[in-house]
Amino acid sequence: MKEQNMELVLPSKEQIEWADCEIGVIIHLDLVTFAKKNYNFRRHWKKPLSPDLFNPEYLNTDQWIEAAAKMGAKYAILVAKHCTGFCLWPTKAYDYSVATSPWKNGKGDIVRDFIDSCNKYGVKPGLYYSSYCNQYLKADNGRVLSNDKYEQERYNSIVIKQLTELWGNYGKLFEIWFDGGCLPVEEGGPDIVSLLHKLQPDANVFQGPEGTKSLLRWVGNEKAHAPENCSSIFNFKVMRETGTTEYDGSGDTHGDTWCPAESDRPNREAPSIQGGWFWQKGEEKYIVPPQELYEMYINSVGRNTNMLIGMGIDKNGLFPKEDVDQFNQFSKLIKENFTDELFSAEIKPDCISYLLKAPKNIKSKYVVLQEDISYGELVEEFIIFADSKEYYKGKIIGHKRIIPVSASEIEIKITKYKTSPKLKAIKLY
Repeated sequence: MKEQNMELVLPSKEQIEWADCEIGVIIHLDLVTFAKKNYNFRRHWKKPLSPDLFNPEYLNTDQWIEAAAKMGAKYAILVAKHCTGFCLWPTKAYDYSVATSPWKNGKGDIVRDFIDSCNKYGVKPGLYYSSYCNQYLKADNGRVLSNDKYEQERYNSIVIKQLTELWGNYGKLFEIWFDGGCLPVEEGGPDIVSLLHKLQPDANVFQGPEGTKSLLRWVGNEKAHAPENCSSIFNFKVMRETGTTEYDGSGDTHGDTWCPAESDRPNREAPSIQGGWFWQKGEEKYIVPPQELYEMYINSVGRNTNMLIGMGIDKNGLFPKEDVDQFNQFSKLIKENFTDELFSAEIKPDCISYLLKAPKNIKSKYVVLQEDISYGELVEEFIIFADSKEYYKGKIIGHKRIIPVSASEIEIKITKYKTSPKLKAIKLY
């Protein structure tokens, strides 16, 4: 049993609230939903789709958010502008948005409807905005830059104007989502950091600029599969010169910044260009089986990350019935496995060993471990003994670990820690 002497890295209260949510959704609806199958915006930079295509006549954001809430999502991210540049709100920055579409005769605002629906169903709202993609710029090593600095500056001014609209006109946002991070000012990008700190200082920021209060990082894949021992702490020291990009791997429990991972996955595993994130006709057969979503839950939420599930809205403006059914069945699996506790340990100060016993003639299926992360990520090694035999060795607990184990009696021993562990719960299911 070892205790380390070191300065502890702590989460913000917003990051603690985010971790407690555990499951969120990210919602996609764009002109590509109405385009021909396999339309690829990356190959059509200077041939944008016409806004005349956009007319989801039965669009109902209440239906989206109700489905997400019943599934168990506590927060939702709306993709307000993806890489086509088409905006789901009537932006004043240019005339390529719902304002120039036939939907509601150009008088609609999907971002406003989305925010209102989130408030109605008690789901925390967030927004995705692509700050890299521009129809008139070129891709360079995964980033979008312009050879013409004046064109880049014009693009930067559009980004700032649109983010001012999104962050300033719709109230407090729980999470702000950047796909691929943000181009730093020193590399020619817009000054997003100053605007973010001014308008949404308390938002959790996925792949945001370093120095933002409540950063989140990408888990490194779109399979909602986290590394087995995934730390909520990240080491930015090695990345200071290159800026904030997409972070993968297990993190670094001895790093310098609390920056937990978010594990994303579309609810359809489609082979098309859109990869299941955007709805496409005839792809119902690619709906991920509920059991597979459940296994991803164990390997994401159960590995100290949040699970973010994609929702593709169809061309009528609805989350399809087949997908709603998938969500309901997934939720049912979680409730079946994690509603009735077999045993809950009494957490004692400074205790590093716990014995858990299942009721007579019953064996456990899972052990669930949780730290009180308001004190930091303190546990560095632990061992699980199942019926007196060493069963599992782990390094990270963090907000939550879910470990499958079948036994009548389980002992948890914490063998290494930064300072006295602050556990929140130890339970058998």
